[in-house]
Formats: sequence, C-alpha cells, structure tokens
Amino acid sequence: MAFSHTFDLDGTQDFPLHVGGGWYGGRGGRMDVLRPATAGKIATVADAGAEDVDAACAAAAAAFTTWAATDTDARAACLRRLAEILRGHIGGLAELELAITGRPVREMRAQMVRIPEWLEYFAGIILGLEGEANRVKGGLLTYTEYRPLGVCALLTPWNHPVLILVKKLAAALAAGNTIVVKPSELAPVSPLFIAEWAREAGFPAGAVNVVTGGAATGAALVANPLVARIDLTGGTATGKRVAAAAAERLVPCTLELGGKTPVLIFEDANLDEAVAGALFSAFVAAGQTCVSGSRFLVQESVYEDFLARFSARVARLRVGDPADEKTDVGPVISAASRDRCMRFIEEAGAEGARLVCGAEPVPVEGALKGGFYVPPTVFADVAPTMRLFREEVFGPVVSVTPFADEAGAIELANDTEFALGAAIWSCDIRRAHRVAGRVRAGVTWINDHHKNDPRSIWGGYGASGYGKENGWDALKSYMNKGSVVVRTQEHFDDWFQGGKRYG
Repeated sequence: MAFSHTFDLDGTQDFPLHVGGGWYGGRGGRMDVLRPATAGKIATVADAGAEDVDAACAAAAAAFTTWAATDTDARAACLRRLAEILRGHIGGLAELELAITGRPVREMRAQMVRIPEWLEYFAGIILGLEGEANRVKGGLLTYTEYRPLGVCALLTPWNHPVLILVKKLAAALAAGNTIVVKPSELAPVSPLFIAEWAREAGFPAGAVNVVTGGAATGAALVANPLVARIDLTGGTATGKRVAAAAAERLVPCTLELGGKTPVLIFEDANLDEAVAGALFSAFVAAGQTCVSGSRFLVQESVYEDFLARFSARVARLRVGDPADEKTDVGPVISAASRDRCMRFIEEAGAEGARLVCGAEPVPVEGALKGGFYVPPTVFADVAPTMRLFREEVFGPVVSVTPFADEAGAIELANDTEFALGAAIWSCDIRRAHRVAGRVRAGVTWINDHHKNDPRSIWGGYGASGYGKENGWDALKSYMNKGSVVVRTQEHFDDWFQGGKRYG
C-alpha cells in the first residue's frame, strides 16, 4: 500500500507495518501511541496479528538467500548509505524521539549524532572478518568459515528506540542475515522509518521488516519457525519467557535485560566530579536506562558531604517539557511507569529510608499537567533489605547507602541478582582496577558513567541476561562458525581394509 510518512505527528497519523520492502496494512487491530509529556495521542500503529508476523518472517526468509550471497563489500556499502540517510534525518529523528519517549531535546540530539557510527563500524569490520587454516594430523587441511544464521528477530525497547535497534540491526545485516523487528508498543514509530530508509539505501526487499504490536505480537515472532536467532533488550521477566521459547527450538539468543547499577564512591574520589557523574548517571533519560546509577554506595568519611552536594544539584534540575532546551529531566514513558515510581517513593519512606530531596509533585502547567512526570528523588540510609535497594525502579528515584571500607563496598555492590553495569569513583588507580575486578558487572566504568561505543562490548549476566552487543562479539554472534576438513593425502586409508587410525 502507498503511504506518505512524515515526522509531523499530530495524533492523526496511522502507521501500517513495513513488510517485504514496503508499507503493509496488516490484518490486526490498531494501537494508540501517547506523548508522555501530555498523555495526548501522538499517532496510531498496527497491532500485528499472527498472520502479519508470518508474512514478515516469510518476506525475510525470501530475502535471505539473496542477501546472504551478497559480497561483504556490497553489504558494507548499503550500511554506509543507511548511515548517511540517518545523518540527514538527525534533527527530525531527535524531535520524533523526544515526542514519543519524553527525553529532553538536548539528550536526543546528542544521542542521534552518534547512531550512524554503529552502521559504519559494522560496515568496516565485516570486510576484515577472517577465518583460520591449519594442517593437522593425517595430511588434513582444516579451515573455518562464517555463515549467516537466517531470519533474526530483533525485539527492541522504548527507552532507546533508534540506538538499540541500530546496534542490533547493523551487526545482523552486516553478517548477512535478514531481520524482523518488533519494537515496544510504547515507542513503535521510528523503526518504521528506519525500515523505509533501509529500502532507500539499497537493501533487498524483505531484508528489514517491522511488525508493531503488543506482547502477543512479540510472542508470535519468537515462536515463528523461520526465526533462526533472537535478540531482545527488555525486562528480566520478558527475557525469561523469550529464553524459554528459544530453548524450546534450540534457537540462539542475546538477552540484554534489567539492572540495578551500583555506583561506588570512595573517599579519595574527586567529589565534585563524582557528584556530577552521579547526577548524570541517575537522571539522564529520567533514570530510564538499564545502566542508570540507581544504588549509590558512598564511603562513610565523605557520605554526608556527598549527600549535601548531590541533593543541591538534584534540586536544581529543571523538570518539564522535553522540547524545551532548558529542560533537564522529562516525563517517564507512561502512567504505569509514573505510578510504579511513586510507589517506590512511598514504600522507601515507609521502610525508614531518609528522604533527602524530591518526592513532591512536579509543578507543571497547561497541557503538561496530564504528563507522566516523576520528581527526581534521593533517599539516604537505604538498607540492603529495602525494596529500593534491591529492585529496578526504571525512573528518577535513587538510593544512597554508606560503606566503611573497600570490602564493604564490594559486598554491597554484589548484593543483587543483576550484573549489567557498575561505576567506580576513585583517584587511586590501583584501587579502581582492583575493585573493578571484583564487582559483578558486564560493563564497568571508572570515574565516568554511561559511555558507549560500537567498539566496546556491552552486556551482562545473571538476571541481566547473556550475550554481547557491540564489537566483534556481536558480529560473530550473528553467524555460524564452521570447520571444513580437506584430505590432501593422495591415498585414502580404508578403515575396514586395514587402514591406519590417526587423530
């Protein structure tokens, strides 16, 4: 079907699916997409049913033979063209994403500028993918080769709809796979644009498909027999269901799930830098990232000083319209998310945590009064038994807990089922490296937080999932590595005619 897409979302746009290289009406119902800043409708998207998912997977399977056989330099050229198309739309994408996710415009612009790097990086390293060869016993030559897996299901979240999709998409397509994307129902629009731009960039019809919808759509995609690999970024509960479905069919998957990131601040840290880093780690994206600084562990000798400086900075944060250049913190994604955050605030107080700042309703006026705003809130003296210490909030509500010494800091940091992110603030380089080696985390920052790069692997373990994004690990995870063994001896040893055994 023909469809004229535009970034001007006024609530009247109705987005179809993107299947087989074009817009596809779908047979399911429709879903409203809300603007978190006002709770008003921003657009409508298709709620893909099982038949729609089947059509998308069939289109991806049909395109796989052609794309897998395409030379790596041609694949790289398509990725680079897509990167250039994205660069041309950075301003519009930033506005689209701030409207749908509620993240402030300064944040979105900063993030969007970097996203083409992932496409260019994987376009580069696919050209350098090499196998190995060896001569082994028995006059045999053995060499390795990489082959793409087939149709890959990419299930992406609402907090970084473009960044996380491109991280997955770039590796999958560079490896020679085709993809079906199922974005979060809360932020489903930008992946549809990316699918259209992939067609413009020269990817074959069906290489990139997008099916919007709710949990049933995701379940249908994960269960589709044509899907050869699954890559999910989402909550731990969802990850367990996806892992079980993947195991049922012996399909490999990458799961980037929840986190409860500890931030360890030692007495020898540059406290001004640590406070600034804490502010950024806790409240960028309104605390809605999987590695948000949510558990601050501070050495007793600087504990009250840190709290005073940190709370003063938090109190000055401007909460409001994400389209305003002066806004520091926007709304959370939904009413359910807002209510969850407020329950954490109520329960932390009831459990005896000391409120340092926040908790009061955000003073917004006009259309913003209906928005999903949560006050940036800090609780001190949070014990490890409290819910705020143990569970992921996914919002701008954080805990601060004192520790006496290095051993105590590590014990508190590791007192969690999650193992995704961690940060260490210390000017003692020996201590920093020592602690980094003992804290359970897949990604650890020293005197910084949240920094990401296509060359730096990303992923956790435990309740935070498994598998890696970024780097060579991600590219190779989208491929099967096989071995080819060639007899070079002229004579074949017939085992049942007295041939010799080797090995």
